[in-house]
Amino acid sequence: MTDAKTQRKEFLEAISVLQWILTFLFLGVTCIILMVALMFTSLWLLPTLSFIWLVIDWQTPERDSRRKQFVRRWKVWEHFRDYFPIKLVKTAELSPNKNYILGCHPHGIMSIGAFGCFSADCCGFPEAFPGMRASLAILAGLFRIPFFREYLMGGGLVPVSKSCLVHLLSKKGTGNAVVIVIGGAAESLASRPGEQTVLLKQRKGFVRMALEFGADLVPVYSFGETELFHQIVFAEGTLGRRLQDLFKRIVGFAPCLFVGERWAVLPYRTPITTVVGSPISMPQRATPTEEEVDHYHQLYMDALSQLFHDHKVRCGLSESHKLCFI
Repeated sequence: MTDAKTQRKEFLEAISVLQWILTFLFLGVTCIILMVALMFTSLWLLPTLSFIWLVIDWQTPERDSRRKQFVRRWKVWEHFRDYFPIKLVKTAELSPNKNYILGCHPHGIMSIGAFGCFSADCCGFPEAFPGMRASLAILAGLFRIPFFREYLMGGGLVPVSKSCLVHLLSKKGTGNAVVIVIGGAAESLASRPGEQTVLLKQRKGFVRMALEFGADLVPVYSFGETELFHQIVFAEGTLGRRLQDLFKRIVGFAPCLFVGERWAVLPYRTPITTVVGSPISMPQRATPTEEEVDHYHQLYMDALSQLFHDHKVRCGLSESHKLCFI
């Protein structure tokens, strides 16, 4: 009975992760193709009404006003968490009387650790940080896809746009934790097992935003994120890399060539430990100077490096592992 239950549990975990991977890769494209195809059928009214609703409802994603707790607490996310498993580690308190920008690193291929900890309420964020409301910011263009956008908003995901961040940090009171995967699509192209590479040296927009609204910065590191897939990494200047960069400029995300442990896309069962660091107190500046931005950007990089080295051994890395900033 125990073996049967264990096999059933493993199957449920695998299916839960697989549905998320397929959603990540194909649901948006499927919705677009379906809407276009229906325009040439007797059901043309459905995509037409969907487009009209999209225009009317254009600004809603930036207000984070349609999240559904039952979506964030689906039982499937517990199986999703247990597959790896994903663990959230708290190192300091976050006050519900303040707002925060959490910079999450590294991106990896799909930012699975960030999703598990900050979008699905399956890793204990609400319990670890009472009074805080986490909003994971993702590619803004995804919220322009009919039907798919409703699913994203139901899970509390928001577009990583300036207008959305302004709204969350200035018009929704306090207790907001806006989570941004700083490296973005460009960093995913450098993701490979055994290496800890973070695209951060020239990423300063989040620091400027934090200064403008007096939101404290919090470094977050997901150990194990880069171990989930094997990726073919093209060197800079090669035809493959140029095509990836061109696709990223046009579409907004990078097409990574990767393979997982099973069924090609199912990731390796590698533990992911997402460590939330201590907040960096930020002053509020209506118009921060470049010197101020550079100063707090360096403080953030130092804090992230310290967080990495303090936790790397207990999270499965060797003492000799280095964090590389690019």
